[in-house]
Amino acid sequence: MTAVRTATRRPPGPQEPVSLGIDAETLATLQDLRSRYGNMVSVEKPSGRLAYFINDPSEVRRILVRRHGKYVKGPGFERVKMLLGNGLIVSDGDVWRRSRTMIQPAFSRQNVHRLMAVMVQCCDRRAAVWARAAADDEAINITSETSDFALELILICIFGADYEKRIIAGGENPFAFLSRDSTRDLSVVMRVRQVRQLLLDIIASRRNGDGGDDFDFLSVYLAATDKNGGAFTDKELLDELTTLIVAGFETSANTLNWVWYLISGNADVEAELLEEAGRILPGVSAVNVESVAAMTYTQQVLEESLRLYPPVWLFTRRSHEHDELGDYDVPPGTDIYLSPYILHRTEDFWTDPDLFDPRRFAEAGKPQKDRPYFPFSLGPRRCLGEYFSFLEMKIHIGLLLPKFRMNRVDDRHPGLDIAINLRSQKDIMLQPALR
Repeated sequence: MTAVRTATRRPPGPQEPVSLGIDAETLATLQDLRSRYGNMVSVEKPSGRLAYFINDPSEVRRILVRRHGKYVKGPGFERVKMLLGNGLIVSDGDVWRRSRTMIQPAFSRQNVHRLMAVMVQCCDRRAAVWARAAADDEAINITSETSDFALELILICIFGADYEKRIIAGGENPFAFLSRDSTRDLSVVMRVRQVRQLLLDIIASRRNGDGGDDFDFLSVYLAATDKNGGAFTDKELLDELTTLIVAGFETSANTLNWVWYLISGNADVEAELLEEAGRILPGVSAVNVESVAAMTYTQQVLEESLRLYPPVWLFTRRSHEHDELGDYDVPPGTDIYLSPYILHRTEDFWTDPDLFDPRRFAEAGKPQKDRPYFPFSLGPRRCLGEYFSFLEMKIHIGLLLPKFRMNRVDDRHPGLDIAINLRSQKDIMLQPALR
């Protein structure tokens, strides 16, 4: 028995060491630990480091919101850092606070609303592709389609006119591999590094005054300054732009992939979505801030899809000073594992947790802030792009579902690809038909 076990008040857990990573085996391990020991579990990793798995909503909130300052990013971010550099998702401490403060204005609701026309245009382009498939009686790969939609959208929102002038001018999108290759291994890291020179060229051009008056995220990032008047360096901009490109498209792409899968297998949900879209968005001209905000059932469908399939299935933290969770001590250096996927499917907190039921998000009860629900994390590190993502997804569903009925080609569940992000193991094929 180690000293750390005898000196601290620990949650229950196994005596033997437990290996934890960010993979399917870890998900199975955490699910087994919860079933055996409850919603707060302690283990020792093979390295000897103490680790806690926390599945209690109030303690999750304590870690991410009320006592976030006692924790830094945990294990598993090494690969993310290789891919994204030291951008907002990976950085900690003063570097993170400075970047967050400088970037936050870009994602104000007022600025995000300025990008709604781009969202509509990207939906129109998807509609043209799907209409051709429907006319030819061909199935579409909705996994690829939602990835292409979300990647094109975030690139235009970041680069504005430079998307056509500099990114796809050669006919091939140099970032297309992000939507085509779901792995995030060293080969993808190398391909990301190859496009960084293109980003540097665009940054240099913008710094030299080459840019229109249209709003885009890059213009805001370039104009941002910290409390001392300092701007982002080129290296900092590279890291933040890479982070925004990858994170900005993956969340929406993965969620929409599952949304279309769930809608195609739930006729009642589809009918209610169609009724709402027909009433609130009878055409493209009806898309505005007020109409999209009024799409409450569509919001519920999206939230329920995110409950079942949160894009980030596991968050990790590491304590850097002593804390207490419930009746237990958290010594400095303790690894903390938090899983939205498991919490969202725990019957202690959700009725029929595996059932797709959007109406559960319309139920009265606990205030929204107390829900056992954190697909975008919580607290100061809650995703800045959450509102942007919901807006683009509501417009996507509101404009495309009334045009196309989607039928599943295969009724079997596509399975889960569990890595840094939660994806479908197999691409989802749907047969579109014009309504």
